[in-house]
Amino acid sequence: MVHVALPDSSINSAKAKAKPGYFADTGIPALIQQMMMQGATGNPKEMIAKITGGANVMDTNNVFNIGKRNILAVKKILWGYGVSPRAEDVAGHISRTVTLTAKNGRTMISSPGKTDWRL
Repeated sequence: MVHVALPDSSINSAKAKAKPGYFADTGIPALIQQMMMQGATGNPKEMIAKITGGANVMDTNNVFNIGKRNILAVKKILWGYGVSPRAEDVAGHISRTVTLTAKNGRTMISSPGKTDWRL
């Protein structure tokens, strides 16, 4: 799982090296590489991707559009690998906490004041 904070690592290459998951353009390739090193079979096109997040929680005036930019960057990078998200719960104005069970791919989302839901 990658928790993307920003779409593009070019703003801070030192941070991208130290924490590739912070950026979409370094985090997704690093995740795929690690999955392959840990024994994932096949190619990335056979992987299942689910995306969540990209909410506009702190930038209510849409000045920076970080959430939207992150969503677009993630989709573009996945597309470059030939991967389409199997499911997504993105955008909006709510924060999300994601729990992934790697063994079966079960993805649960929680948000304050809401009932947990499955992605």
